[in-house]
Amino acid sequence: MLSQSNTEAVMDKFIRDVVKQSRTNLTKKDKNVSKKLYNSINGQAKVTPKSLEAYFEMEQYGQFQDLGVKGKSSSIKEPNSPFKFGSGTGQKGGLTKGIENWVTARRFQFKDRQSGKFLSYKQTAFLITRSVYQKGIKATNFFTRPFELAFNKLPDELVEAYGLDIELFIKQTIKNGKKS
Repeated sequence: MLSQSNTEAVMDKFIRDVVKQSRTNLTKKDKNVSKKLYNSINGQAKVTPKSLEAYFEMEQYGQFQDLGVKGKSSSIKEPNSPFKFGSGTGQKGGLTKGIENWVTARRFQFKDRQSGKFLSYKQTAFLITRSVYQKGIKATNFFTRPFELAFNKLPDELVEAYGLDIELFIKQTIKNGKKS
């Protein structure tokens, strides 16, 4: 039976590198307020004699942070995104709830122009939500970029690792053949 230990090691390294760099990018881009998305990024590799598979998972809103979202009335921020506000496919109230949590966690409040008093967190969240809904969310590529960089390095490393696995298999076969 062909051992796949070298190939598995390369695939595991690929997964670890993508997860680590994605988490680093979230922190560097200041998108890591609650650490919920950061902690949810995970991956797993599966190597069989006939296939190589890599699985990645994260909170659903991670896709929106990564690829951006077109706004309801304007797609200036992210014209190439597959997602769009107002399409009717998303969770109702999800954006509002998320932004309210963000505003509260950051202790962020706008001031009223006339009175100079701070608006409530709920009022501030409403203004931000309305703007985001209309204009969209710019893509961060916090996951896409590390995945593409690691994937481009992967073929050479896989060929080498698979070659080492084949070499071990041949050596074991010859060794076992001499014993009989």
